[in-house]
Amino acid sequence: MKSRQHDPLRLDVAALAGEGQTLQGAWPGESLERLASMQTPPQDQALRPVEWSAEGLRKPVTGGEAEIWLHLQARASFWLTCQRCLQPFQVPVKVDRRLRFVRGESQAETLDAESEDDVLALPRALDTRELVEDELLLEMPIVPRHEGPCPQPLPMAAEPDPALLEAVPERPNPFAALQALKKKGDAEG
Repeated sequence: MKSRQHDPLRLDVAALAGEGQTLQGAWPGESLERLASMQTPPQDQALRPVEWSAEGLRKPVTGGEAEIWLHLQARASFWLTCQRCLQPFQVPVKVDRRLRFVRGESQAETLDAESEDDVLALPRALDTRELVEDELLLEMPIVPRHEGPCPQPLPMAAEPDPALLEAVPERPNPFAALQALKKKGDAEG
């Protein structure tokens, strides 16, 4: 196996797969701008780094050209706002994806529709940071909330003060006047 230097941001997937190499690293959480903009850390907390690895694979195919695959893994922990208690909390997010690359967009579209695997057109160079960020965004919860009960009481969970309830005058039912008119009309008719 040849050892060649690869730019981890501009990845030549075909060369990485041909050499059977794995690249790995970590990026500061602030360097992934879309992910950073979605986070709500407490003031005294920094964003956590994103750890990743990309392994190139060539799978032999009988009577044809070997398939090019990329095994992408990423791990991060994000500060999100719980939608129940509205407090920031950390959410661990993991990506473990196998991507198959083919020579053209039309082939990728056809195979992607037929296969459970993710199939992409083989680019000259793949932006690894953008790919990792995209995959992490897809794994983030749509409605973030604590697992189980929230550690702090919910803002509206407290019982109302009975003295305050007595101080609020009861408003008449707005439909009571309509009901009276209907009864009056029924009595006249």
